[in-house]
Amino acid sequence: MSTLVKPIRALRPVTDHANDVAAPPYDVLNTAEARERAAGRPLSFLHISKPEIDLPEDTDPYAPEVYAKGAENLNALLDQGVLIRDEEPHYYVYRLTMGTHQQTGLVCIANVADYDTNRIRKHEFTRPQKEDDRVRQITALNAQTGPVLLTYRSSASIREILHGASQGAALYDVTADDGIRHELWQVTDTAAANRLTDLFDAMDALYIADGHHRSASASRVAAARREGDPDDADHEFFLTVAFPADEMQILDYNRVVRDLQGQSPQKLLEGIGEFFSIEPESGPARPARPTQFGMYLDGRWYRLSIRPELVPNADPVASLDVSLLQDFLLNPLLGIGDPRTDNRIDFVGGIRGLEELERRVDSGEMAVAFALFPTQMEALMAVADANEVMPPKSTWFEPKLADGLISHVLD
Repeated sequence: MSTLVKPIRALRPVTDHANDVAAPPYDVLNTAEARERAAGRPLSFLHISKPEIDLPEDTDPYAPEVYAKGAENLNALLDQGVLIRDEEPHYYVYRLTMGTHQQTGLVCIANVADYDTNRIRKHEFTRPQKEDDRVRQITALNAQTGPVLLTYRSSASIREILHGASQGAALYDVTADDGIRHELWQVTDTAAANRLTDLFDAMDALYIADGHHRSASASRVAAARREGDPDDADHEFFLTVAFPADEMQILDYNRVVRDLQGQSPQKLLEGIGEFFSIEPESGPARPARPTQFGMYLDGRWYRLSIRPELVPNADPVASLDVSLLQDFLLNPLLGIGDPRTDNRIDFVGGIRGLEELERRVDSGEMAVAFALFPTQMEALMAVADANEVMPPKSTWFEPKLADGLISHVLD
């Protein structure tokens, strides 16, 4: 019987080329940005994860020739000896450092069967087009090249093993152009590796933090290839990096709205006062706790606190700050019924700061902005445990994993 996770026979760059290969995740850059980032970097993994950058500018990124180009570029790096394949499977320790924040996780492959039975738990809907794209990419490359970011409830035993395995010089030590440091160590102690397998296998659940489309597409590829193969075949596992929840960092994911739906700022404030207490602020109002919001309106910041009796604490989804803002302000007062489809609303990752909210409103592009307190990891896991999904744009994880340092070949 297969375990929840197991070591990986990694496809990875030779140490001297790790800096040349490492690239941002495929889904954080558009094609133009990827083309710019890969300029003058022929070994960048963007040539594999965003291969349309090597085709004419009007190429449809979902065209068959794009996936074929990705496979061609992957094979070229293999032929050049830039990428190599481990002879034996290993776990890897992956440490991310962003300023003063640091998190240390395990690179492994996770069991598709446990994803299918919800032991590896989800908290987001996926979109068919994005799933189809990843299925085609995995099929063309015969490999998974973008790791799924997983989390788990902290384990002192796992932390101790990862700490011990990361004492020597790192196999890779890459500082990306965004300042994020990526360090990887290979776990060479067989007893430590076996202990990691057992400790993870004893867990009730793992949780997808980021990478719902990657995991869903891996499941689809496994189902398509499953014809009497053993349950430990490579396609029955997907590439992951698992971090303890208490080391993960979720930033705020803020909202801007294009107009006030015909209301004056004063009229909107009157409506908000029915559900929230309102305190004017002299500067940016960064929420200090859950159920508190910052609002930038008509050149001024306000601190909003929802009335406590309105918070449905027994409901893990309705009690989220993103839900409270939607249910008691965006929908009833600004007419934003479905934030997934309404083009009057946009979302701003907290990495951009509250100054970006001011800029979007002061420019006249938007009429009002809302700053949220970051979703908490326990809230994410509670939603997943309840087999529910979070509203769109609920979480913004930083720092992000690199593409290209570890890939999973489907033999």
